[in-house]
Order: sequence, then C-alpha cells, then structure tokens
Amino acid sequence: MFRVYKSENGILLPAESIIPHTWICLFNPLEEEMSYLEKKCHIFPEFLRYPLDEEERPRIEKEEQQVLIILRVPDIISKGIFVRYETIPIGIILTDDYIITVCLKDHPIFEDFITFANKSKTFDLRNPVNFLLNFMLSATSLYIKLLRNIDKALEEYEEEIFKAIENKEIIKMLSIEKTLTYFNTSLQGNDTVLTKIQSGRYVRLTEEDQEVLEDLQIETRQAIEMTKVFLNIVSGTMDAYASIINNNLNLIMKFLASMAIIISIPTTIYSMYGMNIPLPFQELPPFKGTSYAFLFVNLITLFIMFLLFLFFRKKRYL
Repeated sequence: MFRVYKSENGILLPAESIIPHTWICLFNPLEEEMSYLEKKCHIFPEFLRYPLDEEERPRIEKEEQQVLIILRVPDIISKGIFVRYETIPIGIILTDDYIITVCLKDHPIFEDFITFANKSKTFDLRNPVNFLLNFMLSATSLYIKLLRNIDKALEEYEEEIFKAIENKEIIKMLSIEKTLTYFNTSLQGNDTVLTKIQSGRYVRLTEEDQEVLEDLQIETRQAIEMTKVFLNIVSGTMDAYASIINNNLNLIMKFLASMAIIISIPTTIYSMYGMNIPLPFQELPPFKGTSYAFLFVNLITLFIMFLLFLFFRKKRYL
C-alpha cells in the first residue's frame, strides 16, 4: 500500500494523486505497486527493494540523480512481560520531483513525523534534503524517547531483581539488554550515514540544512551515549545479581551443612546404644532400676547439640 502527501501552506496534507513535489509513503508494498511506481516516478527498481530486506544496514547510495538513504528505526516485537524492541530499515528515495519512503510495515514514525512537521507550518516538499534531515531527526527523537522509558524500567527492575526468586525479572533484564544492543548497532549505522551526508557528495546542503544536520548529529550521538551507558548498567546489574546468587547459595549450603552436623549427633548416639549396649550409669545409683539413665543420655545429647549450635552461630553459619 502507499499514501501520497503534498505540502500546502507549510503543512503536509493527503494528496489525491501522484504529482511532482509529493511524498509517497510506501509500506508493505505489493509487486504491482512497486512496478507502478517504477514506471510512474522512473525509480531504479533496486532502490525500492533494498529497504524491504529486514537485515539491510544503514547506508547511502546515489545513482544518477536519485539518492537512496537507508536508516533503521525502533520497532516493537513483543508485548509480554516486557515490551521488547528491535529495529527495521526504512528507505528514503530522493529525486528531483518525488520523495519516496519504503518500509516493511506502516510504522508509527510516519504519523509522528507528520505531526512533527506540521508543528512548524513551514514544511515544503520542494526541499527534499530538508525532508530527509527532519525525518531522521524524528527517528532519533523516537530512539531517545524509548531510551528514557528504558531508563525508568531499569530503576524498577534493579529493585525487583535482587528480591527475585523466579526467572521473570531476569528475563526482563535480558530483554532490555537485547533491545539496547539493537539500538546501539542501528544508531551507529545511522550516524555513519549522517557523516556521509555531511560530506556533500550525495546531496547539496544549504546553510539551514547544515544547522539541522549538526543538531541531528548531536541528538544521534547523545542517543548512542545513552545506549552505551544503559548497556553498562544492565551488564553491571546482571553481574551483581550473579554474585548475590552465588553468595546466597554459599550461605544456604553452610546452613544445611551445619544443621546436618547438629542432627547427626543424636543419630550417632542413638545408633550406638541401639545395638544392645548398656546405657551409661544404668547400673549405678540413683539410676539403677530406673529409666533415668535414658533421660540422662538425652540431656547429654541435647547439651552437645546446643554447644554445636552456639559454635555455628558464632561462625555465622546459622
């Protein structure tokens, strides 16, 4: 499918047909739609198909008067115990008469960009470079917004993970780590594209475009730094959690070993006297002919167990 937009009085509005100086938003396209745009807009076929590869990396390419820019934007993957993101490619094709964006799905960034562009009320599709830079700025703003959400989630999960006895909190942290890894790789690729745009070999930049590009580079590098910081936090948290688990395991083993030793005292004594061996003092007064000798052995057993308990308690095994 595709939608067509035109700029009128500085605002992006839906257009009824494809005319010069319009934006064609192509998403999840059919083969017939791509063939139609190839002929209608005289677009190189490979430029329309490159962004449909999920693994396509950010890059910029120029053929004659057509420029293809591929960047990667966040895309929600799951809505389970934690909302996990990956990234998908979006292609931007710039020609003298048309601007075409190509994506595998109708991504929310398109609506966000229209809202962002219409706030200024100075948007003009006759300036494709300005469209490109503002679209990339909108994509970077989306990264920063999601990174701030991740920062809030990290604060919550850091408190939960050290109290966790199940794997749910650990899975949440692993989901964050995976998301941040995707973000870091994609943002660095997008930053490389910005550097190539700045060289002026692919598109011509005005002074105003240079200012927007500088702001965009600052935002992108800020997002990269945020991603790296959060990755370090997640890695440190997981390492600390692993150390705590090992320490707790050692404490449990000490406790169980201490209890096993204490419990083994009556077992040993009762096993020995259970082999028809006379009890101590049972033939001596005042225990002779009574059952007090058995009670005396029990008292001695309890006393030994109590001494062992105090010993282990002092060693902090219990």
